[in-house]
Amino acid sequence: MTSILQLSDTHIVEEGSLAYGVVDTAAALEKAVITINAALERIGPVDVVIVSGDLTDFGSPQEYRRFRAITSALTMPILAVPGNHDRREAMRAAFADEDFMPQDGPINWHRTFEHLHVIGLDTLVEGEPYGLLTDETLAWLEKVLNGLDDRPVLIALHHPPFITRIGHMDRQNLKNGDALFAVLAQAKGEVRLACGHVHRMIATVQAGHAVFIAPSPSHAVALDHRPDGRPDLMLEPGGMLLHHYQPTAEYSAIVTEQLPVGDYPGPYPFFPD
Repeated sequence: MTSILQLSDTHIVEEGSLAYGVVDTAAALEKAVITINAALERIGPVDVVIVSGDLTDFGSPQEYRRFRAITSALTMPILAVPGNHDRREAMRAAFADEDFMPQDGPINWHRTFEHLHVIGLDTLVEGEPYGLLTDETLAWLEKVLNGLDDRPVLIALHHPPFITRIGHMDRQNLKNGDALFAVLAQAKGEVRLACGHVHRMIATVQAGHAVFIAPSPSHAVALDHRPDGRPDLMLEPGGMLLHHYQPTAEYSAIVTEQLPVGDYPGPYPFFPD
C-alpha cells in the first residue's frame, strides 16, 4: 500500500503572534504532528506528508524556520507546494536541503512510490490571492505525464479548480483549471487532485477526476453560501486527509479519508461485555 497524508493551510506566524489575532496556528500544527505520529499504529505506515500550500501566513524566513522546527518531529518526509500566503524564494531557501525543491522556477516536483505517482504543482501568483498555472508549469506537467506508466497519480496544488459556493473563496480559485484538465486528459491512469486554500473538506468530480480540498489543522473558512456571505473564519476542529492506494482484485482506486487533529474519547466497543 502507498499512503500519503495531506496537511494544508498551516499558516504559521512568528513566535508570539496569532494568525488573524485569534488562531494559535503553531499549537495546532504541533497537535497535528502528534496526531500523525500517534495514528501510525492504527493506520499503518505513511510514505510521505504533502503540504498543499499556505505553510506560512506572510512567507517570512522566520515563519518557515518555525514550520520546519515543528514538523521535524514527524517520522516521515515532507513534500510541499506554495499557496498564496507563501513566498516562493523564501520557501525555496527554507527547503534548500530537501531534494524535492527545484533550484529555480516554479516549485513543481514529481515523486514515484510503490503504487502511486505524486506530483506537486505551483499555483502561486506573487501578491495575488488567486492561483494560476504558468505555461512553464503546464508544459512541465505534460512532459511528466507522458513519461509515466499507468499507476494512479495524486496531484497536490493549493488553489482548487472548481466552485465551492463560498463566494469570497471562489473568487480566489485556480483561474485556468480548464488548461489543467486539458493536460490531465493525457494521463494513462487515475488522477486525483489534492487541494487546499478553503480550509474545509470539500470534494467533487471535475472532467472525470476526483478533486478534494483538505481541511486546515487550525481553523476553517466559515461555511456560508449566501451571496453576501462575509469572509470569516471558524475555530472548528482541525483535520487532514489520508490518501491511500492498494490495488486488489476487488477494488483499485485511491481512497481518501479525513483524519481529525487531536485526541478524542474512545475507542469504545460497539457491543460491550
